[in-house]
Amino acid sequence: MPMSRKLAEYRRKRDFAATPEPTGEAASGTGDSFVVQKHAATRLHYDFRLELDGVMKSWAVTKGPSLVPGDKRLAVQTEDHPIAYNAFEGVIPKGQYGGGTVMIWDRGRWFPEFDPHKGLAKGHLEFRLEGEKLHGRWHLVRMRRRPREKHDNWLLIKAEDDEARTPEEPDILDEASRSAESGRSMEEIAKAADRVWQSKPRDSAAAKAIAPPARKAAAAPPPGGRRAALPDFVPPALATLADKPPATKGWLHEIKFDGYRLEARIRGGEVKLLTRRGLDWTERFPVIAAALAGLGVDAALIDGEAVVEDAEGRSSFGALQEDLAGHPSRHSLFYAFDLLHLDGKDMTLLPLRQRKETLAKLLPPNGDGGTLRVSEHIEGDGAAMLRHACRLGLEGIVSKRADSRYRSGRGHDWLKTKCALREEFVIGGYVPSTVSSRMIGSLVLGYFDKGRLVHVGRVGTGFTQATARDLFSRLDGLKQVKSPFAARLPTEAARGVRWVAPELVAEIEYRSWTEDAMLRHASFKGLREDKPAEEVTREDRAMVDEPVEEAPAKAGSAATPGVVAGVKLTHPDRVLWAEQGLTKEGLAAFYADIADWLLPHVVGRPLALVRCPSGEQAQCFFQKHAWAGLHPAIRSVPIAGEDEPVLAVADIGGVVGLVQAGVLEIHPWGSTLDDVERPDRLIFDFDPGERRGFADVIAGAREVRERLKDAGLESFVKTTGGKGLHVVVPLVPTVGWDDAKEFTRKIAAAMAADAPDRFTDRLPKKDRVGRIFVDYLRNGRGATAVAAYSTRARPGAPVSTPLAWDELADVQSAAAFTVANLRSRLAHLGRDPWEGFFDLRQSLPDGAPKPRRKPAPRKR
Repeated sequence: MPMSRKLAEYRRKRDFAATPEPTGEAASGTGDSFVVQKHAATRLHYDFRLELDGVMKSWAVTKGPSLVPGDKRLAVQTEDHPIAYNAFEGVIPKGQYGGGTVMIWDRGRWFPEFDPHKGLAKGHLEFRLEGEKLHGRWHLVRMRRRPREKHDNWLLIKAEDDEARTPEEPDILDEASRSAESGRSMEEIAKAADRVWQSKPRDSAAAKAIAPPARKAAAAPPPGGRRAALPDFVPPALATLADKPPATKGWLHEIKFDGYRLEARIRGGEVKLLTRRGLDWTERFPVIAAALAGLGVDAALIDGEAVVEDAEGRSSFGALQEDLAGHPSRHSLFYAFDLLHLDGKDMTLLPLRQRKETLAKLLPPNGDGGTLRVSEHIEGDGAAMLRHACRLGLEGIVSKRADSRYRSGRGHDWLKTKCALREEFVIGGYVPSTVSSRMIGSLVLGYFDKGRLVHVGRVGTGFTQATARDLFSRLDGLKQVKSPFAARLPTEAARGVRWVAPELVAEIEYRSWTEDAMLRHASFKGLREDKPAEEVTREDRAMVDEPVEEAPAKAGSAATPGVVAGVKLTHPDRVLWAEQGLTKEGLAAFYADIADWLLPHVVGRPLALVRCPSGEQAQCFFQKHAWAGLHPAIRSVPIAGEDEPVLAVADIGGVVGLVQAGVLEIHPWGSTLDDVERPDRLIFDFDPGERRGFADVIAGAREVRERLKDAGLESFVKTTGGKGLHVVVPLVPTVGWDDAKEFTRKIAAAMAADAPDRFTDRLPKKDRVGRIFVDYLRNGRGATAVAAYSTRARPGAPVSTPLAWDELADVQSAAAFTVANLRSRLAHLGRDPWEGFFDLRQSLPDGAPKPRRKPAPRKR
């Protein structure tokens, strides 16, 4: 590209008569500088720039660099900058592109490990930094662009080396927060008059020069809105729960967010963020408030939701609570979905469609990757949108009448359809933990019906250790002698309960209601501080097209606490995944819920197990044979060729027995107990080495599928719950282990020979760097692989999940599906992604695998 064109986008976005940023020229040298500039624009972020081909390749890193290798920091690629920009530290005036304070946070030299041009083209740049603050090896990995995204999103990741830190060590952003250029803080830079552009000395004219510009005419209030003063607060419109989305025309369907509802009131540059009760929570969300202040509107009232997204881009109430714990939210986003007032006009009487069109013009495009986002919608097939949302682990959708005015309170113009059932309940008591002092083990829940507190059962999972301690502290101060429930609880339900004043509200996800009106398989999601306990009632459900049949409430006790599938669990509140607060009882309930999906892959097979009696963060070990205290539901089966009996299960009781023993991973043989010496499935395990992302793994799985088709074999794919994918081939058990292993070895060797830069069939780790290991060794006698629908002893409680081949493009990682979202996915699948797996009658072809046509050379 000619030098004059390299910075065209940079110059197009800036008015150099109004901003102190350098105009700059593209250089012709081959320098190796890098700079990281802390930038308090609409949203605080860090601009990460690498010198290449005479310009600074640039990314906006939303949370800043992290020295912890497991932290994946979103880096949105922006326009190239001139090299002269490396020396810029100061203030970009409000109203200019990127307006805000800029600090030179770090600077130095960078050294690419491989050809940087090929790395940028492929989407994986590996390099070393020698800066004043950042050192060692780093990765920039490009993610697949989503629909309507205008910029490439990358991940900035620290590599494992001597410069890396653990999560417990200090954050480099806090430890070294001052400028590498001047030693000043952001506040000191912002106040320094010599760094702030002014057209003249500070007077009223100068103040106007740096004030936010007038809004574009396109964002002006549309005709039809009546003149009115900006109200202090408008009670929000609330959606009514529906069994399914409306199928008729005239509805807009949006994703349902999992966060805090906020109403943003903007007046004269001052922003207030109000909860659905009108409480002022501005100080809790300063990042959102600052972004809204930069919109340049005189007066507005915007309805939306504050969220924090997880690594998969899903809003997570748990992540939001964690972000808020002890300090204002630093990582929150604001999804705006309605506009109630704009610059002197009441918008509530206008149709929703018109309000949303105006709102979209007011806010920056979603592709900019900023703090403010518009809640996008589709028209038409709400049922398809719901299925897709649930398959991806989202909370659900909200359907809104396109022509409706804005009405406060709960009505039928807005309907919510959930992937999983979630409601707020009042805490009426607690049971102390059986494994730790001054921590809760479970909560006793209810809701108000005509002023009477109705008991609905317990929740004993979903508490992190910090949450369990905090709840104990809060509830201990609310203790009372008498039960707050209107009716006397059954003996088993009241055993060990400490009663409390019904003042705290918990958000609970649950599977269903039992026949005696108790919550089934409930999980704690967080406290709701934006809703008073006396307003918590059981949610009404809207009738959409046809009535919803619900089992009538009956008198009686809930299921016995600590008993799942007839198996009594000791210490059911023992936490197995600390970050998720997933307990032994929670894992057992999960397996009981998905038994129909799991059991066909584990019943009647020799099993190897990963046991972690104290949870996934503690010591784990592999176990193939019986141990003292083996639960009776777990079978110990002698087979020829094994010195000791192997382990097996026959039903869900056996699986729950494994959970009782702290089993977090189930690894079956590739054969059944009925025919141990002949496998009935083959497995190709795609394990990415360093510098290989999940997109590379997907490409490898698709390639082996084509090679198997050439050999006349159909195959199926699943996530491993770790880093890779398994391609599984069901077989009629007609050949022995040696033939099966040799068949898979030849395919793996052929892939490695055809593309040695992408694949390896060699086990040593040094051979896997920059390649994907095509592991065929899972196909020997006694070798195992994690079962479909088994959890993994890894952070996040991921689950090895079968997929349809056409779903791969929507999956972001091998750990995308977890105990928290898999049940919702399964409940909303149109069909089994492995439909026909157990009915397929196919055998290995005679002789060696057929050679596959060598692919055409890839474009470089």
